[in-house]
Amino acid sequence: MTVRVLIVDDDALVRVGLRAIVDAEADLEVVAEAGDGAEVPPLVARHRPDVVLMDVRMRDVDGIQATRHLLATAVAPPRVIVVTTFENDDHVYDALRAGASGFLLKRARPAEVVDAIRLVARGDSLLFPAAIRRLVAARGGTADRRTARLTTREAEVLRLMAAGLSNAEIAARLVVGAETVKTHVGNVLAKLGARDRVQAVITAYESGFVTPTG
Repeated sequence: MTVRVLIVDDDALVRVGLRAIVDAEADLEVVAEAGDGAEVPPLVARHRPDVVLMDVRMRDVDGIQATRHLLATAVAPPRVIVVTTFENDDHVYDALRAGASGFLLKRARPAEVVDAIRLVARGDSLLFPAAIRRLVAARGGTADRRTARLTTREAEVLRLMAAGLSNAEIAARLVVGAETVKTHVGNVLAKLGARDRVQAVITAYESGFVTPTG
């Protein structure tokens, strides 16, 4: 099954480079390109991409606005990976809060780009716990009562998610089955009102449930 990719960046050279990386893979295909976030909704409606590589900083409609609008209005919206020059950019944090499934640095190696696309296309999230900790620490936390709804096991699962562990790694750590972990993760997302793991982890750090230094 081919993963359909939309590339959004206001730098034509960056689009050319990303297209070359993506189209070199047999299971990936660039279906369209855009130079501004305003072009995203009609292109998504027309081409139905599975993943959008979204530049976080653009002149008119930036990646944050485009991601927020896309996820709020599109039917079965694609997964979004924001692409940025600096990992400590406040815009990255805002894009993740808007619903992006992760981020990539523009200096990422081709293998990292294609691995990230495949990862989010199958429903996973591209987590960089250390980077998220730094971003949250710079912003400061806010109280959030939703974490109090978690059971003891769900709380333990969320802490391991925040540490960057996959479902399989969590299952091994807790000595339980993968399906059990999947159920716990689903419960955590539902109770936190999180779209995916990235949103859950951000909530965990923002609320002080997990500390940026811990």
